[in-house]
Amino acid sequence: MGHCLDPPLPREAGGCSSLNAVEDIPEQQHPDRVRLRFLQASEDGAVKDARVPAGTTIFDAASWNGVAIDSTCGGHGTCKKCKVKVVSGNAPLSTVDPRAFTTDELRSGWRLACRAATHEDLTIDVPPLQTRPKAALVGVGRHVILRPAVQKRYVELEEPTLEDQQADLERLLAAMDDIEPRVPLEVVRDLGRTLRRSAWKVTAVLADDLLIDVEAGDTSGSRHAIAFDLGTTTVVATLLDLETGQPKAVKSILNMQQPFGADVISRISATMMDDGALDVLRARAHETLQQLVDEVCAEGGVDPAFVYEVVVAGNVTMLSLALGIDPEPLSMAPFTLTARKLPEAKASDFGLRVHERAPAVTFPALGAYVGPDIVAGILATGLTLDRRVRLFIDVGTNSEIVLGSSAKALATAAPAGPAFEAAQIKCGMRAADGAIEGVKISGDDVQLTVIGDVAPLGLCGSGLVDAVAELIGAGMLDHSGRFVLEASDRFGKIGEENVFYLSDDVYLSQRDVRELQFAKASIATGWAILCAELGIEPAEVSQVLLGGSFGSYLTAASAVKIGLVPKLPLARIVAAGNVAGEGAKIAALSVTERAAANAVLEEVEYVELSGRADFNDLFIDQLAFPG
Repeated sequence: MGHCLDPPLPREAGGCSSLNAVEDIPEQQHPDRVRLRFLQASEDGAVKDARVPAGTTIFDAASWNGVAIDSTCGGHGTCKKCKVKVVSGNAPLSTVDPRAFTTDELRSGWRLACRAATHEDLTIDVPPLQTRPKAALVGVGRHVILRPAVQKRYVELEEPTLEDQQADLERLLAAMDDIEPRVPLEVVRDLGRTLRRSAWKVTAVLADDLLIDVEAGDTSGSRHAIAFDLGTTTVVATLLDLETGQPKAVKSILNMQQPFGADVISRISATMMDDGALDVLRARAHETLQQLVDEVCAEGGVDPAFVYEVVVAGNVTMLSLALGIDPEPLSMAPFTLTARKLPEAKASDFGLRVHERAPAVTFPALGAYVGPDIVAGILATGLTLDRRVRLFIDVGTNSEIVLGSSAKALATAAPAGPAFEAAQIKCGMRAADGAIEGVKISGDDVQLTVIGDVAPLGLCGSGLVDAVAELIGAGMLDHSGRFVLEASDRFGKIGEENVFYLSDDVYLSQRDVRELQFAKASIATGWAILCAELGIEPAEVSQVLLGGSFGSYLTAASAVKIGLVPKLPLARIVAAGNVAGEGAKIAALSVTERAAANAVLEEVEYVELSGRADFNDLFIDQLAFPG
């Protein structure tokens, strides 16, 4: 049985369970506690019970006890994703529930978990959470010369004698006289035992100039690293064979910090409102990363002890939370970083059970919101190495933009809001089975591309952009963003709002269109300002690289049609994929490229948009869809 301590407790994520009806077990009642039984669909068919203080919301009770409930706003009642069904007992209606459910759904027990206070024993059906959304696992990268930091030296030493009493460590280092490694005390502790048990035949393991282990026998053929893209929504891990430079396994999973909100601001806010939230968010990041370590090592057939280095790319907030660094200064003016370059770290600082002394490599940050993941993307795309002027956009809640060439490069961040993540879209959902990711409209005929080839359940970001672009092309949406209601029988009303039905149950509302307009206008204003700063016209951009999981699935034609990117020939617009992950892999494979990543701080100038007097006027100019 899951139990909960007295409040206040931080929210957590995790969990399992089943839709099977289970007999209640008689239990002595407590006047200040209620008993909750969570039923959640899963393969193991488990059920989770919890005792929580009366008045606790279902969302908090679930989070405290490891039951995962979908949410993108962090339990603040705005996203309306945390839908659960009370099948036994009564949870009073909140003022928000009627806006999320039909009358019949309310009668049958559906409630928003974050607004449903518990005053009596309840049995609750929890819809299963999609923990593996569709994600870009690879991206645009470059061939690099294989020169990893992790090296192995197999040596056969002479056994000491009365005539040769050289110390063990000196004997080992003398056999590798071309290097002068730093030697941790932990290595020395076991050195004598290892040398004698292995008949003085050992393999020294080095990471740069650090001697991290001395292994018995010849293990020189086995050395690995893991490259992580620690995203706000999705985390990707790639296991690399450092002997060949080839990936052995790649996996992705939903970031387990998800119940604290879909964006970085929600998660920073959680740490500001609850003193214990930073520790919980750190633990959730560690749990996510460790699960991926287990999965890629199992698939690649590699003992985690032979993973000698990890490289972690992520935005400033995600790295701060994972390392337990207070993120509050990032959320308010003047938006300061704790450090542009983080001090040396170990894999254990990220909670990872790989080699116990494995270093953890991170990237520097250009600014609070143009972080290490973007530096990794710049490294992967070679943007600062190319004489062509190229535009790199990582499309998301906070969209990072880099424009330039080997001559000069600029970077900025545009607060696009949650439209591309579909968090505030009425029928929005993550890019998982059932999500509409592509739309084609011809007359009144609507063709949908749905992830998983199943019935449509909602609309993800790429589907939203496609739908709006197709409506513009079909004359059903004017350039101000208003529906042309007389143009189609698919228009209808829900309450007082006009909607366009993509299917019987999935629709696009007028407000959804406005959300997308604001998002694309923010990004377009960002690249327009960078073009002006660089002294070029948008038409002079040689190539546009759309990065991130969302950008990877965005149709180039739709991006141009809504004005998200400059009006260029479609061949110049490239889905760059997971370039942050590619940058992490490159850094794991080459110390030379790692140095190049650090040089980005000197090569790229950060442009802050929030203080610019011309931003609002330019933003208004970009709101309309192109003519």
